[in-house]
Amino acid sequence: MLTYHSGARYLHGAGLRVESRVPFRSVVVYAPPRVSSFGLSMVSNIFADRGVAGLPRFEFAVCADRPGPSRTDLGLILRVEHGVEAMAHADLVIVLPADENDPPALPAPVRHALIGAHRRGAIVAGYCTGTFLLAEAGLLDGLRATTNWKLTARLAAEHPSIAVDAEALYVDEGRVVTGAGAAAGIDMCLHLLRREHGTAVSGAVAREAMVIPRRDSGQARTILTSGAGADCGDGDDTTRVVELLAWMSTRLPSRLTVDDLAARVLMSSRTFARRFREVTGTTPQAWLREQRLDCAEKMLETTDHSLEEIAQQVGFGTGAVLRRNFLKRHGSSPGAYRRAFGRPALTSTEDAAPARTPCGTAAGAPPYRSA
Repeated sequence: MLTYHSGARYLHGAGLRVESRVPFRSVVVYAPPRVSSFGLSMVSNIFADRGVAGLPRFEFAVCADRPGPSRTDLGLILRVEHGVEAMAHADLVIVLPADENDPPALPAPVRHALIGAHRRGAIVAGYCTGTFLLAEAGLLDGLRATTNWKLTARLAAEHPSIAVDAEALYVDEGRVVTGAGAAAGIDMCLHLLRREHGTAVSGAVAREAMVIPRRDSGQARTILTSGAGADCGDGDDTTRVVELLAWMSTRLPSRLTVDDLAARVLMSSRTFARRFREVTGTTPQAWLREQRLDCAEKMLETTDHSLEEIAQQVGFGTGAVLRRNFLKRHGSSPGAYRRAFGRPALTSTEDAAPARTPCGTAAGAPPYRSA
């Protein structure tokens, strides 16, 4: 069960446990030799200071084995101002990958810094080959973890005490979080934002960074596998499904059946269901349920609407249906979530649009009434 932090509260399983902890603000990323240029640009974008937009003001820093010039995987020279001692004061430490085919060595000072940050209570995360450095530090012993799909067997062989999940996009073990390869780092970082700061903040950051707001863990590998043997018509079908997803996201209150959706993209129901799974890794109704829950979370965070009003606006029909689905996702009630994450509405042109709900759903759509 995932744990959600906000202010001084933890949403902890089915019960609410109050502890003294605030969401992370200071973020330090460790850049090993030949660090991924993509990874470095990605995390610096996700955790940029967006205080002017009413979003959290993160303190972001890059550290390396020692201050000074360091070369990236593209041969670019990066001037790093901090050594590993920067981890000592970070709320969140992220270990970036280097060569995706060969995990880098873990220098003793980095090992001690990672262990020290974890013992102090910081969140420690890593993805792709960065997961191996967390494993070498002993931070993954007895836990589930994931890494680049090409390296999962190697991780399991070298660290048998780790339960390696070869299918996961990211794995959340509380204060230790791991991600798969490349773009999964984006998903891992957005998951951490969502977990600690709420859906409204992670969604706003995703829009600013122009990335997909949410991909659930376990989704990516399914997409990769199911698309491997696709025929030549896939590109056209994929485009239509992707365009349909955007349309569906603005019709959450409506009753959307597989037959109706298939007709909209000019496919048979069977072909549509197959193409939809290839693109999203799930079924249309499961995708809609997750989108509706995301929208409900945002409304719980940013509005004072009643549970019944929210259920109607996001497409669950009744508060009881929303509560049941919310409990399945979080193990806690909508009320507990609102007490933990409730805040004034974020200011943005999208959120302020009078003809739409806080989730961007078209107002006035007929309600969806289905358990």
